[in-house]
Amino acid sequence: MQVILIKDIDNLGAAQEVVNVRPGYARNYLIPHKFAIEASSSNLKIAGEKGKVKAKKEAALLSEITKVTDVLKASPITVGAKTGTSGKIFGSVTPIQIARAIREQKGYEIDRKRISIVEEVKELGTYKATIDFGNSNIIEIDFEVVGE
Repeated sequence: MQVILIKDIDNLGAAQEVVNVRPGYARNYLIPHKFAIEASSSNLKIAGEKGKVKAKKEAALLSEITKVTDVLKASPITVGAKTGTSGKIFGSVTPIQIARAIREQKGYEIDRKRISIVEEVKELGTYKATIDFGNSNIIEIDFEVVGE
């Protein structure tokens, strides 16, 4: 029996995908739990239209991500930190500080949960951080830690 998946299901398929399953699995589990709908001709047309809309949205999102990536990679971000006389930082630099620096210097609001620092920052210098935009769009940016 063919069904159109409404949600992503592990080991079966992604949303808006047409898959073949056993009739009992479709009738007793997928359809009652609103994980899938029957693959009739009208439902296939609706799924096709939803797929086109989703592809357009993903293309627009990808172009926005590339624009943001170009701006972020253009020059390193400067993060201020309090230091001692030997150049060591009190504490360490966190993703919150990097997100704040990106907002102030580049004008983009990036969620701190998407930022991860590659190595621990304990001294002044240049370091790398990664930003995960989702859908396997991960970029690496440079940031410079300077004393305040």
